[in-house]
Amino acid sequence: MHLWTQKMKKISNSINKIVIKSSLLIFLIISFILAPMQVSAELAETEINSEMINASSEFLRDLDYETWQLVVYKSSINDDKLILRVIGYPGSLRIDHPLNLKVESGRKEWLLADKTLLNDDLAKDSRQAAAEFDLDQLIQDISQNRPLRLSLDGVFSELPVPPFLVKEWRSIS
Repeated sequence: MHLWTQKMKKISNSINKIVIKSSLLIFLIISFILAPMQVSAELAETEINSEMINASSEFLRDLDYETWQLVVYKSSINDDKLILRVIGYPGSLRIDHPLNLKVESGRKEWLLADKTLLNDDLAKDSRQAAAEFDLDQLIQDISQNRPLRLSLDGVFSELPVPPFLVKEWRSIS
């Protein structure tokens, strides 16, 4: 009888540990669902094309761990269209223009027109480490802040853009 009592205590302790661990896991999952982490980029006044304008600026890494700066702003040069500027590290890359940017979200796909050569500052820049694309049509086409995947032939194969950044881009337009 004494042996049976010890086995029951061990089983009871094991069950208690499982219940405690499960409860803790459920609590953590519910906490993340009810109070998700707030991650967002910020609109900031930035000098672009020799004028101070509100722009979204964020550094992201592509799937090859290369860092890119994405800047979105309304361009007075391009009829107040929303422009996406992709900037790489000067000297480590050259972007030959025109080169359309491929954007994917789920099953949808867009080709954004290269507007780099319309910007005199970028057209004259010998480093050729930046490119600009017309973002207007894409922003008009999307109705939700879904993640995007950017690819630029010969430059990067996939650059993931998180939903919080898409939301910010939509707020500019």
